[in-house]
Amino acid sequence: MKFLTAALLAAVASVQALSESEYQTAFTRFVAKYNKAYEHESFFTRYNVFKQNLDFITKHNQDNNTYTVAVNEFADLTKEEFKAEFLKLNNVQHAFSRSKNLASFEGVQAPNSIDWRQAGAVTPVKNQGQCGSCWAFSTTGAVEGAHAIATKNLVSLSEQQLVDCAGSSGNMGCNGGLMDYAFEWIIKNGICEESAYPYQGVQKSCSKTCTKAATLSSYKDIKSGSESDLLAAIGTVGPVSVAIEADQSAFQFYSSGVFTAPCGTNLDHGVLAVGYGTQTGLDYYIVKNSWGSSWGESGYIRLVKGVNQCGIALSASYPVV
Repeated sequence: MKFLTAALLAAVASVQALSESEYQTAFTRFVAKYNKAYEHESFFTRYNVFKQNLDFITKHNQDNNTYTVAVNEFADLTKEEFKAEFLKLNNVQHAFSRSKNLASFEGVQAPNSIDWRQAGAVTPVKNQGQCGSCWAFSTTGAVEGAHAIATKNLVSLSEQQLVDCAGSSGNMGCNGGLMDYAFEWIIKNGICEESAYPYQGVQKSCSKTCTKAATLSSYKDIKSGSESDLLAAIGTVGPVSVAIEADQSAFQFYSSGVFTAPCGTNLDHGVLAVGYGTQTGLDYYIVKNSWGSSWGESGYIRLVKGVNQCGIALSASYPVV
């Protein structure tokens, strides 16, 4: 019993908390780097949340993991606050409708690896800001890719137009939406370039003055849970809109490597699968996020492939130009 107690104490001691001075220095750097400003009454709350997140990051990186985590602009938010502010996918599933719109990949042989960024079908990473518009960024990313592959012309398309105008198809602006609903809106209305309808990060009145830069003829859903079909779609069609669960601290602070952490399948975030590959025996998807280029691997995350990581294969779809 004494030996067990000593072992436990040694394990705890191996992950020492930082000194108060070190916490304060790290928090000061964080505030300066991300231009944070707090009301007097909330300052110590944010500081204490930061300390807890920094402990999580420090401990994780001391372990032997396939990915690293790091302090980023979300380090003053609890997991619950982060979810409430940034993860607002309106994942209303209509199984019957999806079953009538399924893409068929029977007999399709996907390449061993692909990265649509290298093919000029992916625009630079964008930032949704403090607006629950992940669904709009996933949508534009997929349409940008399809349009570029079809026309050999990559243009950045307007998320703000979807946030402001696509409510008629079932979306709710900064309060959530769904990529399929946004595809349906674009089929009816087309979509303008980012430069003609720039992103504001808040929902405004719908403007109808810009000229549409891309249109769709249809979209296809991928069989729910089928990673083989998802792989075939990414490998042979182009970037694919996918929904994932992203509300775990490990995802919030992801920095690099192949993400293998338990993350669940309660879909709450829309992102874009732009490729897949292998690193030291680990197969992964290349996923473009919408939290700016300072998050993750220059705005991307690599999710381990073959285990439906974070529910990536449950609600995937792609547009058809």
